[in-house]
Amino acid sequence: MPPFVYRITKFDPAHRDERGHYTGAEDTVGDHGPVEEAYLAAVAAFAEAAGIDQLEIREPQIGGFARFGLEPSVDNYGLADLFPAGPAGFHDGALVPIAVGLELVRSMLRDNGAWCRLEAGEAFTVHVGWDQYLYIGSNLPCATALARTRAFGLFPERIDASPYDFAPDDAAYVQRPADADFWAHLHWTVSPHRAVYLEEVFAANASRWHRLTPDNIETVRSQLAPRSQLAVWPDLLTDVDTAVAALPGEGLVEIVWEGEDGQITSTVVDETQFEAVTSQLVGARAAGVVSMYAGEDLPLFTAVLPDSDGVLRARWQTEPTPGDRDWAFLKTLRRGQVVTGTVATIASFGVTFVDIGGFTAMINLPELSRRPFGHPSDVVSVGQEVTAEVLGVDMVRERVQLSLRALQEDPWPQVAQRIGEVVIGPVTGIVPFGVFVRVEDREDGFHGLVPTSELDASSGDVVEVGNSLTVKIIDVDLTRRRILLSHVQALTSAAEGRPCD
Repeated sequence: MPPFVYRITKFDPAHRDERGHYTGAEDTVGDHGPVEEAYLAAVAAFAEAAGIDQLEIREPQIGGFARFGLEPSVDNYGLADLFPAGPAGFHDGALVPIAVGLELVRSMLRDNGAWCRLEAGEAFTVHVGWDQYLYIGSNLPCATALARTRAFGLFPERIDASPYDFAPDDAAYVQRPADADFWAHLHWTVSPHRAVYLEEVFAANASRWHRLTPDNIETVRSQLAPRSQLAVWPDLLTDVDTAVAALPGEGLVEIVWEGEDGQITSTVVDETQFEAVTSQLVGARAAGVVSMYAGEDLPLFTAVLPDSDGVLRARWQTEPTPGDRDWAFLKTLRRGQVVTGTVATIASFGVTFVDIGGFTAMINLPELSRRPFGHPSDVVSVGQEVTAEVLGVDMVRERVQLSLRALQEDPWPQVAQRIGEVVIGPVTGIVPFGVFVRVEDREDGFHGLVPTSELDASSGDVVEVGNSLTVKIIDVDLTRRRILLSHVQALTSAAEGRPCD
């Protein structure tokens, strides 16, 4: 924030009691005349002294659900004629000339329903508070502007900081940007047979709703106001009666409905207005009810639009949803990273799901072990803590693939060192071209193939699964992970007096 901050008011500091409360005769309501013009002249004087010719709108707000101002409400919140494109032009990051900035200050002094911070980077700020308090910050002392402000009949006082300086709701919260990953995820979410609704908040308490289908996502995207907050909601209910039945007995809700003409309308009401609003839903294609109380109804996921250069400069935050928390967690993961989790489920189709910090990742069958197994439960069990390597993070489908196998020592080089050994192992399978024999004395031991040509048929014994068979390891293919065995050569070795394992 700028180092020189001044509180400018029409209230004489001499008329304050020991607690700082104003005790004079000045009214807290603007006069729409000389005093108001003095405030605007003071802002103009400070801007001139600081060399500022345009201001940036930050954190705009439009209206509110309850009014505390003493003046009557004004149509269009005092923004009429200031933004030709309508209220959506009153968005975060919009640059306005000083003349428009002064009209915004006028509207805020009158409490017409629109409010924002006006800034010029780190060099200059203008904040309007309740009851005709004005706060101007500058990187220069602006002595001439101070003198002129006093000449206008106002009282400037230097203070440490404006009480309206921006402070994030949660400084540690990482806001999700509406970047390429966000739009790819949205495209994936909106399947050919599914639609969602996008809520575009371009100023606090001011929003537009869009029904997204695979055909119109990019069109809607191109029309969004800069730095908007975005919230993706499930499709509205086509059974309007069911939607109306979801209204609570009391409380503040937003009712959203799509008319026969496809236009989407939303309004925030309480129980005193339910009947009047629901009467407007006759003939609506679809409708939905969203609670306005924190934590009750949450969208699927949220984001804030970055600037055209991809940088997220909007400072406001969306309320984090489970989907947003998943995204934030996924952003901390990298391929090759080692994580610890708890086996949550072993699916009937073989995939193992692991809880890693509240997010469910998956281990596909080949990644469970470097050794043979029949079922995932032979390797892991539900509730078991495991350590795995991250194979990949899919930000579009929001999936994480893990591997236990990647952290296990490769046993095949040791198997290759056993070429020439004669072993006795159980027959585990019979195929037209030979039999498989386990060559390690363990349940997850490796199996080798004895081709039909390497079976000794002279004894006339019938080979069956479960029989013990003496075999010789004659080759280990490390590339294809295959072991070649010979029953004939094992018998020859035995006849020559070589020991068997």
